[in-house]
This record gives sequence, structure tokens and C-alpha cells, in this order.
Amino acid sequence: MAFTTIKAPHILLPSLDVDMTAWAVIACDQFTSQMDYWEDVEKLVGDKPSTLRMMFPEAYLGKVDDVSYINKVNETIQRYLDSNVLVDQGECFILVDRKTSVVERRLGLMISIDLEDYTYQKGVKSLIRASEATIVDRIPPRLKIRENAPVELPHILFLFDDKEREIIEKLYESRNDLEKVYDFDLNKEGGHITGYKVTNTNKVIKQFKRLLKKNKNGLLFIVGDGNHSLATAKAHWDKIKVNLSPKERKTHPARYALVEALNIYDEGLIFEPIHRVVFDVEDDFIPGLNKALGGEYSSYTYTKEGGKAELKMPIKGPEAYEKVQAYVDGYLASHEKTTVDYIHDEDQTIEVAKKHPGSVAIIMPALTKGDIFDYIALDKVLPRKAFSMGHATEKRYYLESQRIK
Repeated sequence: MAFTTIKAPHILLPSLDVDMTAWAVIACDQFTSQMDYWEDVEKLVGDKPSTLRMMFPEAYLGKVDDVSYINKVNETIQRYLDSNVLVDQGECFILVDRKTSVVERRLGLMISIDLEDYTYQKGVKSLIRASEATIVDRIPPRLKIRENAPVELPHILFLFDDKEREIIEKLYESRNDLEKVYDFDLNKEGGHITGYKVTNTNKVIKQFKRLLKKNKNGLLFIVGDGNHSLATAKAHWDKIKVNLSPKERKTHPARYALVEALNIYDEGLIFEPIHRVVFDVEDDFIPGLNKALGGEYSSYTYTKEGGKAELKMPIKGPEAYEKVQAYVDGYLASHEKTTVDYIHDEDQTIEVAKKHPGSVAIIMPALTKGDIFDYIALDKVLPRKAFSMGHATEKRYYLESQRIK
């Protein structure tokens, strides 16, 4: 049987005259409670071509007219295509070398994956699986953005288990034989990024096929970041494929999603906890949380009024996230004014709590690489927002894109 899980995409990159530092912008689901971050990005970009004009920052939700904003985004994308701001690089992968303020090097590979081999359904075996619980209610708003978009901009990060470091690392060793397609500083403390075009895509695909056979657990990739974005791509494909012929289904561009794949053993890949800030809580929140957890691991909450308060988490990381999320979800269900936000950096989490009286910052433990891959391989999913691959400024910046129409 042919191995179709991975496909060489026609990657779109900006033309050579584009200011790349203004072009690449951090993922839309970052800094959602910090409008000053996005205001700075607006000033930096100005009238220059930018992925900021091709996506919908979640910080803007509820602050702008959604329909008008999405229409403007799609108009801008079409203008970039018509005026050759976006240039087709041909059939290829892109080897990504990312340096951040925390790590010297993190290697990734831009590939396209077949959405037919992916599921976010818990307990369903597939080659590509979600790492965290997918909130189906979050898909329709994102689907509105995707359904009329000419291209997709991914911030999706995949993880694969290559302990021998035979795929991406080998490509990096031969990087001097590859065409360098970008090399620049990312804005807003995002570090530096370099990209190399990989045209011998069949060889790489065969290496992934061998890796799948070696792992023997029927699992090739887990979604490390961008779970809901990939779920939206899947929903979009499932919606349109019903009106396609069998032949059209095999080749339609919306069947394939562009992602960055990373080896879980990459030394530059650091797993950070995602903390919670729960707004407008009552005095019973922290005592109730401690009672629900009943653990031994010492962490803490933070409130503006009371400062630090001790919190006893379960020792095992996955269990801590399960219990905290269950308690928070239950509390939200019975307190209609209460809301929650998820923040990647501990200091930023505390700063948000300081600015909002009546809020509680919950500081979460970090998960290990073994925790994550082994847990998913058992056909389980973590609660949403259980881990982050790096600090907020290390998240993927929008850069490459591909057509989905």
C-alpha cells in the first residue's frame, strides 16, 4: 500500500523584496490577554506586507467585527497572490533552524500531511493523533476563517519519535548543500530563523515510512501545538470532500495540511507548562481547588489580594492537568461570570493576575517528553492546554504557507 501520510507541498514564501522581520508574526493564539503586544506588532508592521494581515489574532476577538475582519484578511491574501508577494517555491520541504533567547538551535521540517490519517477523537487509532482534548465548540469560529481562505498559514507543530536522529538531524548536517531561502531576525524577541529548501523529498518520505515500521505502535505523529487549528483543517476537509469525486478527493489541496515536524528528542525542544488565570472567582475557589487535587507536589496560586498560596498537586504531570482542568471547568459551569485564560510564561501569568482583582493564577508543573508521547501512544489525550513547546516568544511564527483552494 502506498504511503500517503506525508506529501511534498508547493510552499509559498514572500518575494525577495519583502521585509521578513515585518512579514513573520507569532501565532494567533499567543498573548491573548496582552493587547499591548499586538499594538507593538501593528506599529512594527505598518503598511508592509505581513502575515499579520493574513490571520486573525485571538486577542482581537470580541473587539472587532469578525465578518469584516475575515473578509479583509482573505482580500489581502488574494492581493498578495495576484501581486506575487507570495511566490511558489515548487515542490519541496523546508528545513527550519530556529534560535531563540532560550535555546541555541531547534530544528524542524515543513511538510504536508494527509488529513485522512489524522483524528482528534479519543481512543481512535490513527497515524496522527491529537495530544490534548479537542473542544469541538472552538472549531466553528476558526472554520469561518478557513472556509474561504485561498491559503493556509500554519502554526501547527508535530512531534515524532526519532531517537536515533536519522531524519532532520541528517538533513541539517548536509545543509550547506541546500538552497537557503530565508535567514533573518524574528520580531518581538522571537530569535533568529533560517530556512533551507529540501528538494529530495522522496528520500525523506521513505525515512518517515521506515520510522513508522520501527516504532510499531501505529503512531507516527502527535500534534504538539495547534491542536484546534488542525482540527479545523480536518473539519473543513470533511465538509468539502462530500461533494468531490473519488479522483478529486485524492488531489484536492484542502486534503493536506502544512505543518512543522520536530523530533521529540531535539535538544532545543523544551516542554513548558501552561498556567491558568481564572478571573472573577469567589473566596471558595482556592480551598475547593486544593480539596479537589489532594496531591503531594508543592506548587502555588497567586492572587493580587493574597499573594502566593500553597497548592498541592498530584505528583504525576498528566494527572495534575486532568484534576485542575476538571475543577476549573466545573467551577466555570456554576459561576457564569468566571472566565479562564491560558498563559505560557510563569511571570506573565502572575502579572495578569496582579492586574485583575478577583483573579487567581494557577502555576502548573512541567511535563516530561516521556510523559507526553507515552501517554498519547496509550490512546489517551491530555486535557487542553497541558503543555507548551517553549516559552511564549518561542512559539511558531507564521512564515510559510500553501494553497488550499
